[in-house]
Amino acid sequence: MQDNEALSRTAPWPVVTLLAAAVFINYFDRGNLATASPVLQGQLGLSDWQMGVVFSAFFWSYAPLQPLAGWLAQRYSVRYVLGCGLALWALATMLMGLATGFATLLLLRVALGIGESVSYPCNAKFLSQQTTLAERSAANGVIAVGQALGPGCGTLAGGVLLVHFGWRPSFVLFGMLSLLWLGPWYLVTRTSAGQQPLIRGRATVSYRELLFTRSLWGTSLGHFCGNYAYYFTLTWLPLLLVKVHGFSVSQMAVIGACVYGAQALSAPLTGWLCNWWIRRGAGPGEVWKTTMVIGLCGVAAAMSVCATADSRLAVGSLLVAGVFFGVQSAPLGSITQTLGGPSAAAQWMGIQNLCANMAGIVAPLLTAAVIQTTGNFVWAFIVAAGVTLTGAAAYPFFIGRVTPVIWANTP
Repeated sequence: MQDNEALSRTAPWPVVTLLAAAVFINYFDRGNLATASPVLQGQLGLSDWQMGVVFSAFFWSYAPLQPLAGWLAQRYSVRYVLGCGLALWALATMLMGLATGFATLLLLRVALGIGESVSYPCNAKFLSQQTTLAERSAANGVIAVGQALGPGCGTLAGGVLLVHFGWRPSFVLFGMLSLLWLGPWYLVTRTSAGQQPLIRGRATVSYRELLFTRSLWGTSLGHFCGNYAYYFTLTWLPLLLVKVHGFSVSQMAVIGACVYGAQALSAPLTGWLCNWWIRRGAGPGEVWKTTMVIGLCGVAAAMSVCATADSRLAVGSLLVAGVFFGVQSAPLGSITQTLGGPSAAAQWMGIQNLCANMAGIVAPLLTAAVIQTTGNFVWAFIVAAGVTLTGAAAYPFFIGRVTPVIWANTP
C-alpha cells in the first residue's frame, strides 16, 4: 500500500477544488426547487402536501442508490463516474424548466437524485487515498464550502432570476451552466499528478463485512440526525420566510444566501482549526468527534430558539444554525474517510449516505404533516432540535477509535 505522506506531497489540490465545485453545483441544482417554490407552487396548482412529496422525491433515488454509487466509485475511475453523474443531473435540471405539473416534476427530481448520488462516494475515495490525517480536515473543509455556497448562491441567484425572468428560464440556465464544469474536470484529471484514484479502481470490500462494522452504524446515525435539520432548512426555509415571516421573495433570497454564507465561512475555518489542533498533538479521532458534537448541539440550540422566535430573532437563529452546519462538515467526512480507509471509503460513504439521506425524505414529509396538522412551524423546529441532539450522542457512544478498519482480503 502506498504511504499516505508520499501521497500528500503530490495531492492535486486543483482536483480538490473541482470536487468542491461539483458539490457546489450539486447543492445549487438540488436547492433550486425550494427557491422557486413560492411562485412555482401557485402556477402549477400544487398543494403543500404535493410540494413536500416533490421536495422528497430527489431522495427516493439519491438515497437508495448510495451503496451502488459507492461500489462504482470504489471499483472504477472517479474521473468518469463523477463526470457521467454530473452530466445526468445537469440535464435533469434543464428539463425541469419545461415541467408541466406534479408528475413531471416528480420524475425529474428522481432523475436528479440518480445523477447526484455518485458525488460523495467519489469524494470519499479520493480524499482517503490522497490526504494525510493532518490535512484531511482542510480538504473536507474546502469541499464543504461548495456544499454551503451551492444552496446559498442558488437561493440568491434563483431569487433574483425568479423576480426578473420567472422560474422556467432559471432552471434551463442553471442546467446549462452546470455542464461547463465537465471541461475543466476532464482536463485537470488528465494532467494532474497523483491521480491514481481518478484513473484506476480498487478491489472492493464485501458489504457483509461493512454491515457488521459497528462504527459504520454510529456514523450513519450521526449523519442522519445532522442531515434532518439541514434538509428541513434547505427545503422549507423559503416558504417559512415568505409565508410566516412576511419577507418578499428578494428578501428571502438574501436571508437564505446569508445563512449558507455563514456555513461557507465556518466550514473551512473549522477544517483549519482541526488541522491545527491535530498538529499540536491531539488525536485526530477525538478532535473530529468533539467538533461534531459541538456542531450538532449548536444547530439544536438554534432550532429550539427558532420555534417561537419573532422575525428578527428567527433570522438571527438561522444564521447561527448556518455557522454550526459548517462546523460539522470537515470532521464528518474526515471520520468516514479514515475509518473506511483507501480500500472501502467510497463504499462506507455509500452506506452512510443512504442512511443519512433518508432524512431528505423524512424531513420534508414530516414537516409538511406537522404544518398541516398544527398550522405553524413551532413543532417542526422542536422535532428538528430533538433529532439533532440524538446525533450529538451518536459520536461519543456508538463510534470507537477513529483509525482505519483492517479489512479482510484487501491490500
